[in-house]
Amino acid sequence: MPSSTAPTAALAHAEDLAAFVAASPSSFHAAAEVADRLERAGFARLDEADAWPAPEGGRYVVVRDGAAIAWVVPPSATAATGVRIFGAHSDSPGFKLKPRPTTGRLGWLQAGVEVYGGPLLNSWLDRELRLAGRLVLEDGTSVLAATGPLLRLPQLAIHLDREANDRLALDKQSQTQPVWGLGTTESADLLGELARAARVDAARIRGYDIMTADSARGAVFGHDDVFFASGRLDDLASVHAGVVALERAADGYDADHIAMLAVFDHEEVGSGTRSGAAGPFLSDVLERLWLSLGADREQQLRALAASWCISSDVGHSVHPNYAEKHDPVVRPVLGSGPILKINANQRYATDAAGAAAWNGWCAQAGVTSQEFVSNNAVPCGSTIGPITATRLGIRTVDVGIPILSMHSARELAGVSDLWDLARVAETFFRG
Repeated sequence: MPSSTAPTAALAHAEDLAAFVAASPSSFHAAAEVADRLERAGFARLDEADAWPAPEGGRYVVVRDGAAIAWVVPPSATAATGVRIFGAHSDSPGFKLKPRPTTGRLGWLQAGVEVYGGPLLNSWLDRELRLAGRLVLEDGTSVLAATGPLLRLPQLAIHLDREANDRLALDKQSQTQPVWGLGTTESADLLGELARAARVDAARIRGYDIMTADSARGAVFGHDDVFFASGRLDDLASVHAGVVALERAADGYDADHIAMLAVFDHEEVGSGTRSGAAGPFLSDVLERLWLSLGADREQQLRALAASWCISSDVGHSVHPNYAEKHDPVVRPVLGSGPILKINANQRYATDAAGAAAWNGWCAQAGVTSQEFVSNNAVPCGSTIGPITATRLGIRTVDVGIPILSMHSARELAGVSDLWDLARVAETFFRG
């Protein structure tokens, strides 16, 4: 049965997650926030263009665009020591600024945007939205930029569409361009708004990767404070759990493996980028790490064989208004613990060995786990799990937390599940 009351530690975790999401309106901000938090916890930031130090006993984090990888090396590490990787992703569905984004007509200023991933389009209507991401300047430097509430996608009034409650289908081009002011395109500049937010001269901007984000802060609510609603829970809930777990595990770390957090970008569009799970980022970091420990190729392969990856991403809770969309027997619900994700067609990487390992880590953490499997007539999505397992051959298990309103501008989770996921992740790291 779901927990009826969120414990104090879980409520504190949810409040910390709300702050983390507010600081991470884009994947680039999320990667920077991961690095900043870990640096404050004693991790050293590494640059990929520099030589890396011998890692014995060290804590390190490296950022590549909107991705970040951090790790803790125990003093006993050898050239064949395996890793335990907690993987997640930093991006979320939404809208991305197009080139020449300052548009508009009929006295309205609008933003030219392109749909990113698979958002629930109607969930973005009538919300105050931010713009956030990175600006690249004429000298090649990148700066983060994030506005306050700036844009809105106003819905057409019911008086002008009497059938809106019967069907609502938005045209992705003509009906998803948000308003952000009044005037003409000659009198205003959307990039200028971002430049002011980043405190740079707009004339210096040569490129940008800018996304929309809901401006409302995450909130706990419901009977006995059991619910948590926020934008970007897919998948900042997992990123945050991994950061919290690594921070806690790093103190006095003395396991027989290397603890690693891997946060990738572009999962929502297939992961096939230099900072996505299908790219070389993780394999590059692992190779450099083992080379610094003196590993040859055979020892690297031995270390891979001794390694584990938890791929953590959100999954579907049973929906009380759409029960027929779920498996008739396996029905996870908010507040009953994190989920083990299973798919016969390997859309998730979980197998029997992974299920056994996950259930063992949950038992050690004192956490109850649920299972998730799709209704046969409603295919599921996929995650970074199968990609990581295929690229590296690491034993991988897919997990997450159950949520409702997945891919909405504002998603719904259980407060206790968020905390439980971090507890299992810490147990996984500590071994």
